Amino acid sequence: MTITDFGWEDALSVVRAARSCANPNMGFQKQLQDFEKHDVDQFRQWLKEEYGENSSQDLQEAKNLLSKYKEQAELQQNTGGRQWNNNFSSVPSLSYSNYTTET
Repeated sequence: MTITDFGWEDALSVVRAARSCANPNMGFQKQLQDFEKHDVDQFRQWLKEEYGENSSQDLQEAKNLLSKYKEQAELQQNTGGRQWNNNFSSVPSLSYSNYTTET
C-alpha cells in the first residue's frame, strides 16, 4: 500500500490476482482499513524522504495485476460465475530467486 499508493481493497485485489487463495481474515482486513485511514500517508511520506522515488517496477506490475483482476471480476459478474481463464500471461511472473530458505 505504501509503494503503490493503492487503498486496502486494491492492494488486496493485487495480492489475490497473484495468489488466488489469499483470503485474510476479517481482523487483518480491519487492520488494513485502519492503516489506510490513519497511517499510510505518513509511511508513504517517510519512505519518499528516506529513500527517494521508487525506481523498481513494482508499481507497474501491481497496476497490471490490478487491471487484470478487475477485468476478471467484471467478467465473473457479467457471466454469473467464476470464469478464470488464465489471462495473466501478459503479466511477467515474479522472481523468487532472490529468496532463500533457512533450515
